[in-house]
Amino acid sequence: MHRKLRLRKREDFNTVYRYGKSFANSQFVVYWRKRAPNGAFRLGVSASSKLGGAVVRNRLRRMIKEIVRLNAAKLQEDIDLVLIVRKPALSMAYKEMEGSILHVLRKAGLLKGSKPFNGGGKPPQSQGNRGNKRRERSGK
Repeated sequence: MHRKLRLRKREDFNTVYRYGKSFANSQFVVYWRKRAPNGAFRLGVSASSKLGGAVVRNRLRRMIKEIVRLNAAKLQEDIDLVLIVRKPALSMAYKEMEGSILHVLRKAGLLKGSKPFNGGGKPPQSQGNRGNKRRERSGK
C-alpha cells in the first residue's frame, strides 16, 4: 500500500476514533470518517499487543493492507478508515480474512454500491424496569 494512502500519525487515528462511525464483526472493527475530496482513501491498521508478539501483529497488518490494496477499487473514496484486529482473526486463513474484511466494510457501507447496515429496522430493546428492581432489592 502506497505511503500516501496510510494513516500514520496518532492525531489522524484519534480524529477518526473521535468523529467517525464504526461497525464490527467478530474479527474486525472498522472506524471511518469522511474527509475533504482528494480522490483516495487512507487506511490505518491497529493490532493490540494482546494479540501476540511483534512478528504476529506485523504479519496481520501486512495481510490486511494487502487485502485492502487488492480491493481498493471497491472502496469509496475520500474516507479515512481504521481497521482494528480482534483475537479471532489470528486463526483465519488469508481467504477467510479477506471475506471478513469485505463483510465489515460492506456492513459499514464503505464498498461502492453498498448501504450501511441499520439493524434491519428493529427498534432497540428496552431495559424494562431494571432500575426499579435494584431499588426494591436494596430496600430503598
